[in-house]
Amino acid sequence: MNYEDTINYIMSSLPMYQRSGGAAYKANLNNTIALLDYLNNPQKKFKSVHIAGTNGKGSVSHCLASIFQEAGYKTGLYTSPHLADFRERIRLNGKMIEKSFITEFINKHKDFLNHIKPSFFEMSVGLAFDYFSKKNIDIAIIETGMGGRLDSTNLISPELSIITNIGYDHTQFLGNTLKEIATEKAGIIKDKTPVLIGESNAETKNVFISKAKEKNSEIYFADNIVKYEINSQNLLLPKLDINIQTKKYKYRILSPLAPDYQIKNIKTIVAAAEILKNCGYKILKNNIANGIKNVVVNTSFKGRWSIFGKKPSIIMDTAHNADGLEYISKTLKSLKCDTLRMVIGMVDDKEHEKMLKILPKNAKYYICKPNVPRGFDEKKLFEITKKIGLNSKCFSSVKIALKEAKKDASPNDIIYVGGSTFTVADALK
Repeated sequence: MNYEDTINYIMSSLPMYQRSGGAAYKANLNNTIALLDYLNNPQKKFKSVHIAGTNGKGSVSHCLASIFQEAGYKTGLYTSPHLADFRERIRLNGKMIEKSFITEFINKHKDFLNHIKPSFFEMSVGLAFDYFSKKNIDIAIIETGMGGRLDSTNLISPELSIITNIGYDHTQFLGNTLKEIATEKAGIIKDKTPVLIGESNAETKNVFISKAKEKNSEIYFADNIVKYEINSQNLLLPKLDINIQTKKYKYRILSPLAPDYQIKNIKTIVAAAEILKNCGYKILKNNIANGIKNVVVNTSFKGRWSIFGKKPSIIMDTAHNADGLEYISKTLKSLKCDTLRMVIGMVDDKEHEKMLKILPKNAKYYICKPNVPRGFDEKKLFEITKKIGLNSKCFSSVKIALKEAKKDASPNDIIYVGGSTFTVADALK
């Protein structure tokens, strides 16, 4: 198979949760263990940092990879989902995995893959770990796909485990309470391995403390390590100028991750970098500051409050659950514009009415359906918007909805595109 055939095989033959939902979910690690055993356990041949959490893990993962790159380490990065190109998921020093490696991997192992029938995510993890092993990386930043305990990435033995925060998402798999969800995420805490908690509350904190004690692992809380002071903040550049103070160091950080919700992630990133420095990694203060500042250049990070164009400003963000949209709504409400135009599409296994009620009321809505099998019918979503009193119109695709929003917009308007990773992905195509 050539590369095009290979991608068609990957996308069409392997069950993919992001596209088809629960049918692709495997409630055990059997397939991943079998695949990694078959590949001679590549995950044992490189060092790693493991990151889980309901929101923020993508930002933390990309920034930590950028910091290690600034410090001169040969750095692997595994994240999900992708926006436009499958290869976005697997990077080496910010560059996407080579098409030739993917083609050779599938051609070489196709018979075994057909035999065990892994999910898309299980195969992707095997591919990433095999790639990192063969490239002799210094460190890999590994983001979980969903949950933690039963996530396919949870077969690594990391230098540090990070749990960014806990919110309600994927409750059909992870549980209906924050305590239950935290218990699943805490499954990435390993024996005698430090763990950093980005955000916690009374309902989840003891879950993490108990698990860390069980594993004889030192636990850190970013809120206890990092304090901050904002110097300036421009959401439409975007640019955040912030002072960060830890017990040992003071940093001035200029971040392209500008919204308030990213400050929580920046605190987690700085705390993680200092813990890893204490583990023996040669990470300087300027590596941390420059890693955050240059995260977009170093890792091609996008889709989190990404600004495309001006007059009108077009903002795209992949927030796709109630907690994420709470942050987005608060940030949007802080902006001054003539008209806020919201291009919104969602997938089918979400709390649609609850999520829509979170979003700004004083806006014009362009309701659409992302082009994936899980895409929630735009007419049904439109009916919910009418029920709760939003000013909305309905469109058959993200592209058409965005085109109409641009057509209606004046230079002083703001257009927001979101509701799902796949809404943003369609807008970027």
